[in-house]
Amino acid sequence: MLKKERAAYILQRLQELYPEPPIPLDHTDPYTLLVAVLLSAQCTDERVNQVTPALFALADNPFDMAQQSVDDIRAIIRPCGLSPQKSKAIQRLSEILVAKYNGDVPDNLEALEELPGVGHKTASVVMSQAFGVPAFPVDTHIHRLAQRWGLTSGKSVVQTERDLKKLFPRESWNALHLQIIYYGREYCPARGCHGLVCEICTTCYPKRKNPVITQKA
Repeated sequence: MLKKERAAYILQRLQELYPEPPIPLDHTDPYTLLVAVLLSAQCTDERVNQVTPALFALADNPFDMAQQSVDDIRAIIRPCGLSPQKSKAIQRLSEILVAKYNGDVPDNLEALEELPGVGHKTASVVMSQAFGVPAFPVDTHIHRLAQRWGLTSGKSVVQTERDLKKLFPRESWNALHLQIIYYGREYCPARGCHGLVCEICTTCYPKRKNPVITQKA
């Protein structure tokens, strides 16, 4: 298969498997999604969903969150890891949203990336899932699968994002990044496939004999 043929097959198969992929992080609006995505850095979505009910019971909007102490926020989010940095970021970005955006989450990638604790991937998730703007957030899991499927040779998530955007139709991006995540969890985990076992890997590379060593993101 040529790369374009692999991409077309992968897109079709993922749409068959996950026609309407749900957003894995529980939220009610752009603000709660932003906070949940921030918390998900180096943490599972399941753990985040266990923590956010208590956090949003404390404050579920930037006006109320800005009034909370960093220590009180940290006490709730500690199970997510990196709680010192994340608690400061949540409190500070809430202050900024109140002061600069009247409490609204900006629907602008650059403005989101300027908020504390919000990198390109987090901003891309919010743009795609909260505002429906085409974006292709790439995390280490998508980076790994894209390499196993021969869609990128990039050594960074930045290069992988660029390559995937070239391969797939813009209108597919928002669903596709979720579809890849769900497929990876179910069929092509980090230590369960290595490019040799799952349906997509074996279809794309039926003669592959050696495990794929992922270039670090």
